[in-house]
Parts: sequence; structure tokens; C-alpha cells
Amino acid sequence: MTSRSSRASQLITSSFASNRPRLLRFPQCRACLDSSLANQTSCKASHHSQRRELSSLAAAVSAAQHVFRDNPLPPGSPISIDPLRSVAKEMKFLTKNIRQLIGSGHPSLDTVSKYYTQSEGKYVRPMLVLLMSRATALTPKTPRSMIPSSTTVNSPLSSENILVDSNPSVPEYAPLTSPAADATYTNDLSDILPSQRRLAEITELIHTASLLHDDVIDHSVARRSAPSANIEFGNKMAVLAGDFLLGRASVALARLRDPEVIELLATVIANLVEGEFMQLKNTAQDEKNPVWKEETLTYYLQKTYLKSASLISKSCRAAALLGQSAPEVVEAAYQYGKNLGLAFQLVDDMLDYTISGAELGKPAGADLELGLATAPLLFAWKDNKQLGPLVGRKFSGDTDVQTARSMVLASSGLEKTHALAQSYVDKAIEAISIFPDSEAKDGLIEMCTKSLKRRK
Repeated sequence: MTSRSSRASQLITSSFASNRPRLLRFPQCRACLDSSLANQTSCKASHHSQRRELSSLAAAVSAAQHVFRDNPLPPGSPISIDPLRSVAKEMKFLTKNIRQLIGSGHPSLDTVSKYYTQSEGKYVRPMLVLLMSRATALTPKTPRSMIPSSTTVNSPLSSENILVDSNPSVPEYAPLTSPAADATYTNDLSDILPSQRRLAEITELIHTASLLHDDVIDHSVARRSAPSANIEFGNKMAVLAGDFLLGRASVALARLRDPEVIELLATVIANLVEGEFMQLKNTAQDEKNPVWKEETLTYYLQKTYLKSASLISKSCRAAALLGQSAPEVVEAAYQYGKNLGLAFQLVDDMLDYTISGAELGKPAGADLELGLATAPLLFAWKDNKQLGPLVGRKFSGDTDVQTARSMVLASSGLEKTHALAQSYVDKAIEAISIFPDSEAKDGLIEMCTKSLKRRK
């Protein structure tokens, strides 16, 4: 098996060889062989410049070997592309901009609402929005009359003295929410529009709000290797902080001044609630002795789309809309996000069975503890009818969780879940095949690959 380090070395060494005649077209001189600085400075500047280029190539080989050393790939596999590379500049200021967006004059609310921004998450959703924005930049365009000017994302629609929300009877109190907190962008050379960059931040606000609410509903004790917000501050403050984030996201969304994008992201918020209700009131699992049927898996996948894939699919679609992409490009962006979102959650379901809590950054096996039958168990249940009674009582028996876990691990449930996730990844990649080749498109494809291989 060819290692990634040797393959990377071969590629860079090939570049080294092709450039060698150009790099060494000056013969070695005595000064180059002499270690004294005085003699070295007597060499022609161009000669030393090329020697430095040669050293850089050698350093690149060493760096590539270090990065890829312990990650073997099958022969013929391409070297992976870091999706962050093409949007690193925009991602660099993401946390700072989000913290400015959710700032509040109330110190307690400010602390709770920013709690999950202290330890940065994976930022999968904003990265996908930025990659999609760049990947669709060169696709066919269809002008839309409602597209906002690139300078309007920070401008309020109402009078600022109305929006500051200060009590006119107590003027000495500072306003709790100020429009000035949104002034996070200046003109730069990025080909990603300010409206698309703001959209990336909005998606993370909505996602973080859902985490705050979910942790309360699920009685979570940890998130991102730290106590969850409901443990740190209590359920009431966690819920209110989530509501506040949705409010701030709604303000930022309105300032994009695009009705279709506003409609898409507002629908996401409704979808999150609908998905949660489907999970809480799962009619297929509310029977005492349920029988497995195809509708059980269909119900689960619909719930999964609403809770997990809706935000990714609709934000990818919104990114293409803000870039004035043609209808077929907008639809491709949506299909990519929908399929990747489903695959992403299916992998999450697998990790709950295969990865330790320490590696996940949150308790492992939480789904069974919550009485949830996710994809691996549903596939196992199809082949092992003994799981039915456990599903019916939501794994509430003393040994139900461990019994169900053992049955799943002994079944083909994990393999079938992985195969289903792979099928969705294939559909996601196929959806964007119409995009022109670019580093951002490569990043979108690599996000699919990384989603299948991730361990947290």
C-alpha cells in the first residue's frame, strides 16, 4: 500500500525535478561553497533567489511527509484537499463576527449567549456556505431584482432610535441591543459577497441556538468537552439564550433584504421544531410492542432531514441565490446540502455506538439513554425482532441500553448505516458535477469524504 507521505513526496519531488534545470542553471561558484557571509553576499542575487526556491521545495517535501505520514490511502487515491484552504481568510474572523452579532448589554445574557463560542465548534455549516458561495461564483447567472447591494448587510431597516430598545423613561440605562453591534464588515478583495459571509454567520447562530435548546430537552451534561449550557447556567437561561440567538439571527437575516433567502432560513427554524416534535412523538415507537416496517425508517429519515439536513440544504441554496446563480445551479446547491446533511447525521448516529465520550466531546451512547432508535438500531431491528420490545419501552429497562447496544454491534446495522451514508454522499457529489472545476468545488467534495471518515 502506498502511503500518503510517499505519494506526496513523489508529487513534490516531480516538481523539484522539473524545475531543477531552471533552478540550477547558474554553475556553483566558490562563494556558494564557502560558509562565510561575506563570500555568500558576493553571489549574484538571482542565483541565491533560485537557491532559496530550491530549499522551499525541499521544505515542502518534508512538511508533506510530516502531515501525511500516518494516514495511508489505497493506491491511486488522490491526496486530500483541505476544504478550509480556499475560505480560510473568511473563516478567520467568523467567531469574532458572531460574538459581535450576539452581543447584549445585559451581562448575564451576554455571557450565556456567547458560551458555546468560547470553544470553537467544527463550523461545518458556515464553511459549507462559504465554499458554496465561491464554487458557484463562476457558474451561469440569472439576475434577481431583489438582490441587495453588497453594502447593506449592516444597515437597519427601521430607525436606529427605535431599534436600540432603551427604556425612554430611564435614559441612563444603556441599550440592550444596538444595531452598531452588526458593523463587522469592511470592503475587501474577497470574491465572496458580504451578504454570503453574513449568511454563513447566520447559519451558525441558528445551529448554536438549536444546540442550546436541544441540550435542555435532552438533559445533556457536556458539549464540546465542557459542561453544557443548561448545566452551567440552568435550563431557563439556556432556553432564553437560544431564543435570543434566533432573534439576532432574524435581525441579521432581514438585513440581507432578500425575501426568498429570508423565507428559506425562516423555514429552517420551523423545520428544527418540527423535527424535534417528530423525535419526541415518534408514533412508530410509541407502541408497547412495535413491529419493524419500512415506514419506520422513512419516518426516521424525514425527522433527520428536518432536524439536521434542512439547515445545510437551505443555507447552501440561499448562498447560490445571493450570488444570483442560475436556477439549475441553485437546485444543485440545494441537492448537495440535502444529501450531505443526511449523510452527516447518519455518521453521527454511527459514532454514538463506536466512539468514546472523551473523543466525541460529549457522552457516548446518549441516543439509547434518551430512548432514541437511530439508523444503526433500526437496521439491526429489521433482522432481530427481539429489539422490538426494547424500542417499545424506549430502552427504559435496567439492562435495555447495554442489551440494545450489544445487539446493534453484533448486527450489520453499522455497515448498512455507513452504506446509506455513502449513497447520500455520492448523490451530493453528483449534484455539483455541473459546477466548473475549482478549489472550492474540490473543497465541497472533500467535505463529503471527511464527513464519512470523521470521528467527532
